[in-house]
Amino acid sequence: MNDIGALREVLSRRFRTIESVLQVDGRKVSVLHPANADDLINEADFVRDERMPYWADIWPSARILASYVVRLNGAGRSLLELGCGAGLVATAAAMAGFRVCATDYYEDALRFTAVNVAEHTGEVPETRLVDWRALPTDLGRFDLVVGSDVLYERAYGALVARAIDITLSRTGEAVIADPGRIAAEEFVRDAAVRGVRLVGHEQVPFVEGAIRQTISLYRLRRA
Repeated sequence: MNDIGALREVLSRRFRTIESVLQVDGRKVSVLHPANADDLINEADFVRDERMPYWADIWPSARILASYVVRLNGAGRSLLELGCGAGLVATAAAMAGFRVCATDYYEDALRFTAVNVAEHTGEVPETRLVDWRALPTDLGRFDLVVGSDVLYERAYGALVARAIDITLSRTGEAVIADPGRIAAEEFVRDAAVRGVRLVGHEQVPFVEGAIRQTISLYRLRRA
């Protein structure tokens, strides 16, 4: 934990940070993250592959997914998160007892996730830098694969479906939280073609201030 304390200090010096205190299924979870994602926009990153620092925000879909995951019994089970952001869902999963592997396209997202999970559970999660276009071959198989608001580009439907197919165990389940992004329908279709079929679709309202969203929780299993 001493290393986590040092990492927190480094992040707090490098970034203008904020701690958001959130209700996750009736539990208070404090998430350290950058105060404003716009501060992190890098023109060179955008020119290279249109990369934007969406990871720095805490999206409604992540809050709904965190509330879903924290209610599960994760003891003896493994969980892979596709696109962990600052670590809210990974923190909820670790609190539920899962062995967590958190992945993201940004190294700084992994650093914030490590801090947030460790400060709530005393355990440092496994983290991996992952590009869905070139998925590592050694991630392994997981009992639960999750992601929140990961379908905001059309190409991501097929990429997320492929990532789930490659990493989901034979008897496992995937849960994707989505607010109605462009690739949602394609994702469900492409996953079905791969033999990972929709077994549940719950729509959860999210209301906070001026924000009004309906978050779909897509639950999928192998046919």
